[in-house]
Amino acid sequence: MNNSGAYQEHLPAVPEWLNKGDNAWQMTAATLVGLQSMPGLVILYASIVKKKWAVNSAFMALYAFAAVLICWVLLCYRLAFGDKLLPFWGKGAVSLGQNYLTRRAAIPESTHHYSNGTIESPMNQPFFPMASLVYFQFTFAGHHHHFTGGLWGGGFLYHWGVIDYSGGYVIHLASGISGFTAAYWVGPRMKTDRERYVPNNILLMLAGAGLLWMGWSGFNGGAPYAANIVSSVAILNTNISAATSLLVWTTLDVVYFGKPSVIGAVQGMITGLACITPGAGVVQSWAAIVYGMLSGSIPWYSMMILHKKSTLLQKVDDTLAVFYTHAVAGILGGLLTGLFAEPDLCELILPVKNTKGAFYGGGSQFVKQLVAALFIIGWNILSTTIILLLIRILIPLRMPQEQLMIGDDAVHGEEAYALWGDGEKYDATQHGWHNSAHVEMLAQPGDARGVTINL
Repeated sequence: MNNSGAYQEHLPAVPEWLNKGDNAWQMTAATLVGLQSMPGLVILYASIVKKKWAVNSAFMALYAFAAVLICWVLLCYRLAFGDKLLPFWGKGAVSLGQNYLTRRAAIPESTHHYSNGTIESPMNQPFFPMASLVYFQFTFAGHHHHFTGGLWGGGFLYHWGVIDYSGGYVIHLASGISGFTAAYWVGPRMKTDRERYVPNNILLMLAGAGLLWMGWSGFNGGAPYAANIVSSVAILNTNISAATSLLVWTTLDVVYFGKPSVIGAVQGMITGLACITPGAGVVQSWAAIVYGMLSGSIPWYSMMILHKKSTLLQKVDDTLAVFYTHAVAGILGGLLTGLFAEPDLCELILPVKNTKGAFYGGGSQFVKQLVAALFIIGWNILSTTIILLLIRILIPLRMPQEQLMIGDDAVHGEEAYALWGDGEKYDATQHGWHNSAHVEMLAQPGDARGVTINL
């Protein structure tokens, strides 16, 4: 293939505004975030649940990724990042047109003005095409429900000066609250499932968790829309917080339970990643250790101690502890950002000038972070409730009791592991020790015949 013309000047596919390095990094970051879902969450969710629900859990992550992509390009991208309709809601529209996708990326409502109307920060226009931006933002939506309009799309919280560097609020707090609300409306699992709910494959669970951790470099590193200083700082802080949180969580498990828990280590990793996300690019790296220490201890306390004392937390069957690993960690990270946001780092990326955390003299920033958290909590409780009540009109929110008892085989006609024959289901009359064929095989001349007694 002749590519001699690929590096000529004034190529139609390389307009003057395109920065090849930024575009390459943005597509790489999008791929890293996508790998968090496919196959990261598919593996993690399939492995961390009971065997009877492994296929169902993996399949939900799989088809959600596909379904959200289609919804995203047909309506939701511009609902979140398009022209303003409401203070926290854009004008939804299709994002598939050639002219739209090949022009320079831009977030229309990101221009920030002073109170007198003059421009303080110009519109955010990355040096890559809209196609890269649409897909990058989808990969976030593909594995989390998130509320972007108030913060990321140029909404009222964005212009008020609330800091949410890469989605600790709009993704993790929002998804944690939405998941908890949905669990309330759907109702708890069967008693037998709640009492004994062990992972079916801890080693594969670690593989999924590893993909999630490594993919987070694209998650936080891609947030500045450029391969710049901020993205480098964010990636380092992300990994520092995750490592610290994992170690703190594991230490608490050893102190309290007498032994380290692999599942606990994964939960500590996730809380560390979620906690640093709202401040990854605007706090110093020593502060990332503080984030990790608190995200490894406060969510641990809420899950292990507070849960047992709260009637509400026990009533709602939060199967994978998303409330603790995402909602608690997300709001913790947002509030810590209101304390630790460093002025010089904020100057590099934030639209509101002179933004700084309370420890640097910006006491009002902590208040803004708190108010934003309360708004997002309230909005997600309300919107998730409305959505589920509308769905309930059309279809039941719960599976029938018979399917809940059986699991994957009843829902999909498939099981996670083929342990008998070549995918053949276990049948005691064919595969048990009392099977006549098996007895004949063992009963050789001169040998004693064994007898199996089923108790």
